[in-house]
Amino acid sequence: MHSIYVDAEFTDDERRAKLYDGDLFVYSPRPSTLALTEFAGAMAREAFAPLDPETAQFDMAVEDYAALLAKLKPAFIHHPESKRLIQEMLVDLGCDSEQVYFDVPRMRSSTSNDYLTTGIAFAFHPHRDTWYSAPYTQLNWWLPIFPISDDNGLAFHPRYWQTPVKNSSRVYNYAEWNATSRQIAATQIGTDTRVQPVPEDEVELVPQIRPICKPGGIVLFSGAQLHSSVPNTSGRTRFSIDLRTVHLGDALAGRAAPNIDSECTGTTMGDYLRVSDLEHVPEDIVAAFDVPQEEVA
Repeated sequence: MHSIYVDAEFTDDERRAKLYDGDLFVYSPRPSTLALTEFAGAMAREAFAPLDPETAQFDMAVEDYAALLAKLKPAFIHHPESKRLIQEMLVDLGCDSEQVYFDVPRMRSSTSNDYLTTGIAFAFHPHRDTWYSAPYTQLNWWLPIFPISDDNGLAFHPRYWQTPVKNSSRVYNYAEWNATSRQIAATQIGTDTRVQPVPEDEVELVPQIRPICKPGGIVLFSGAQLHSSVPNTSGRTRFSIDLRTVHLGDALAGRAAPNIDSECTGTTMGDYLRVSDLEHVPEDIVAAFDVPQEEVA
């Protein structure tokens, strides 16, 4: 990793090039990002009422908590307002609405004190999104909904930007995951039996970088970055949003982060929606990416 840019005023072309080279970007809250996180926060508060979403874990049985998340998270993901707010946010942040496509946003939760770390509240081990069939042009946008701290956020492991990690991504196929594993997330309490890519050698977690921004701020990074959930010892559940984007011109031209250790099959390209009109990536382009990455022309 080379640099962390805070509220940098680059064009999107310049920003993407730096992200593909391993840099991180952090943005302060702005009206377009706050509109998204405040919408998500209102949904969370309504779902947990009369409890506080950040502390409800201490007053609910874990099975009831998982069941609540199993309703709340899809409701946010598929709400038309979520997509509309993302369209506005990405345009506000300089993305080309005809070239940039986004995946539906996920509401993530990380409970404190190992209350629930599997299934619907999966605590992510060190991983690259590219192990999960993501294209190497993918960029990740991560926004906290409520205040975060250095003991419940996101960690990056910079020594591995150019250092391969032996991992089990060879067992992962995105289409198979969608068919068999995504739907059972809420049932995975205590032990998560779903097959996911994991490191097969010990990852040195230090040095690491833990960017902290206010609710509505953004941490923006390449899907090829090795990152993980910080073990939450804060006493509060962390709620965040993440979404992913691809620039179609970059994808077709091969402008992307390097692949140094991913062996998964399948592709997430069929999930992305064009910012301008919510149209999917054309099927012939999706099919071209549904092969090992080195074969993509």
